Amino acid sequence: MVDPYRAQLRGNRGAYERYLGGMDASMQQKVALTAAHILGQGSIADMGMGSGTGSHALAALYPGLAVVGLDISEEMVALAAARYSLPNLQFRQGDVAHRVFEPSSLDAILDSSVLHHVTSFGGYDRGAAMRALATQIEALREHGVLVVRDFLDPGEAPVVLELPRNDGSDDDDLAACSTARLFDRFAREFRSLAPSPGCVFEELAAPDPNLRRVGLPLRLAVEFVLRKDYRADWDTEIMEEYTYATQGQFEAEFRRMGLRVIASVPICNPWIVRHRFRGKFSLRDHDGRELDDPATNYVIVGEKVSESCGVEFRERPHSSGGFLRLDHYRHLGSDQVLDLVARPHLTIDALPWFDHDGDTFVLARMSYPRPILRAGADPALDGSRSPQYVTEPMTVVQNDAPVAQTIEEALAERAGIATTSIRRFEHGPAFFPSPGGVREEIRTCLVEIDPLFVQPDVPETSGFSASGRIAAVEATQLLRAAQVGGIADARLELGVHALLRLRGRPPGPWIGEKITLSEGPTPARASTLEQLRARRARRAFVRTTAGETAGFLELRTAAFDELSRTGDVLHTRVLEYVVPSVRSTNTLAVALLRRADGRIWFGVIDEDRPAAQCMTGRSDLWVAPAWRLPRSVQGMRGARTWMTDRLRDHHGLTIGQVFELGGRYHPSSGTTPEVVFPCAAEVTVDDGGPESLTWVELSTLVDADDVLRDGHTRVLAWRAAHALGLLA
Repeated sequence: MVDPYRAQLRGNRGAYERYLGGMDASMQQKVALTAAHILGQGSIADMGMGSGTGSHALAALYPGLAVVGLDISEEMVALAAARYSLPNLQFRQGDVAHRVFEPSSLDAILDSSVLHHVTSFGGYDRGAAMRALATQIEALREHGVLVVRDFLDPGEAPVVLELPRNDGSDDDDLAACSTARLFDRFAREFRSLAPSPGCVFEELAAPDPNLRRVGLPLRLAVEFVLRKDYRADWDTEIMEEYTYATQGQFEAEFRRMGLRVIASVPICNPWIVRHRFRGKFSLRDHDGRELDDPATNYVIVGEKVSESCGVEFRERPHSSGGFLRLDHYRHLGSDQVLDLVARPHLTIDALPWFDHDGDTFVLARMSYPRPILRAGADPALDGSRSPQYVTEPMTVVQNDAPVAQTIEEALAERAGIATTSIRRFEHGPAFFPSPGGVREEIRTCLVEIDPLFVQPDVPETSGFSASGRIAAVEATQLLRAAQVGGIADARLELGVHALLRLRGRPPGPWIGEKITLSEGPTPARASTLEQLRARRARRAFVRTTAGETAGFLELRTAAFDELSRTGDVLHTRVLEYVVPSVRSTNTLAVALLRRADGRIWFGVIDEDRPAAQCMTGRSDLWVAPAWRLPRSVQGMRGARTWMTDRLRDHHGLTIGQVFELGGRYHPSSGTTPEVVFPCAAEVTVDDGGPESLTWVELSTLVDADDVLRDGHTRVLAWRAAHALGLLA
């Protein structure tokens, strides 16, 4: 009988090198997602570390972090130990499904593409992965984090999979056969260690002789398309069942085991999508609608908390409110009425920072309860689920005291940072995080402090069982986490960019999707910053009565019950939030880009926002296109089609390639569940339209804080400049 664990080993050194070569390309993403949620000190176990590259990267990035790479394969451990050597790095042979580390001995655990091996080579027992996690969690200290990066079961919905017949031969030769013919081998051999391997499917009529159409559950279709390009190691890969839990099952199991879910994000690797998915197959529902590309990975992060702490929230209707106010403004030129939710008081993002061993660290508030992020939210375009506990900047609400005094008092009370530990204050940018619906201006204050890596026990200020913890994150690693969806709060990202720019520090490499632009003519409406600034100030709005509401926004009040792992109610707090009445909580924002004369041009629109007029006295604002999407627009494919049509009809633009521009983000997590999906689009033709664009050089725009007052535009400009190498 085949030893199930020996069956997963890759054989000779050549096979190992092929495996390592394929895995190493994803290590940057792996490290970025992990580092977004771990501390710069303590200990972490990299379970099933494979090549050891990710373990080595973590150890190199964090000299104060003790890293242990664990793998079932003695040969893999030996290869890693021969390749990498650091004082804070060790490799160990062991089974990730069994107890290896002492209880409460680790600050973090990473399971990257390993748990599906536990199920596949353990009799395809789907419960084995969760039992392995339960064993691992015992080794975590309180506030320790578990990061799982693996495949995701998308469910059993029936789909139609279309495969090309003309991209290879019509035989069983793995190296040369067509994708359609390879599916026959998959249908016979999938889960080849099972007593009855293979999968059931239905052959469907195809109108095109070069296409094959089969009907099967979505989960099995995804199993095939995720492995169709691993032909060199087919005999090993076909043994494995990649998918073993749905997103809902992952989250429920995490909470049952006493973990707060602080991230739950399906991820599409842009390189895989462009080179292995697009044009290589098609997934459709039975009505013929083309589905989004399946996730290439899934990341879920949980924080271990005591039994007295909550792990999730339940929303109940409530009648009273009073904190937020819904106002209405009439545009003087068009008579259009716009709704605007007003937040009281000035909001300050305090960003404490310090240098240590040549790196810059920022203090962030981790695992802070934000139940509003799932309240009344529509299904996200990418299938992600917003966390109810987030990593965010330390937000200070100014009352009567001066700004500096307010920040000093807040840092002392909430983070244990004594006034004597503060070295200097510097003012960063001020911007409107979501001026289309929220009257809120964020002012950033950069506060240099004495080094402080972690403050695990902070006073309770949230009204729930705990208010998270204060911890240091290396600045450039935080940016990389935002690029792959590991950080949901864009304000923290913008604060880091401002800090690094002020200090003359590079932001590090961009690890999101690579943006490539073709050379074209200089835009007809090219402008300079001086010309943008010379625009005449406008006051386009007057406040009007509630009876003249646009009916666009809805203010809600709800009671949020904080639940323990056993479902007991620990605390209840009444909160208000705002959602669109007629649109979804999904926003699509786009950086419009052109390359000409060796320069990158960024498209902006001259618009008016009542939030800007309320805060600054003038309504005019330079913005990039951003829209609350109709609820009928679902999925990223549908959103991009809608965007392309809108840009053509309203702006006279023809769009070429569209790129992801980092991960999704929340602009105002204390006010609205709105989630923003940023992208970049290459403009190939600009014929002008009802809303013509003005083009400005991107390299100059990122330094113009007075022009980048719109939060969405600020995120887009900084991410695009980073992706295009303009921030070095």
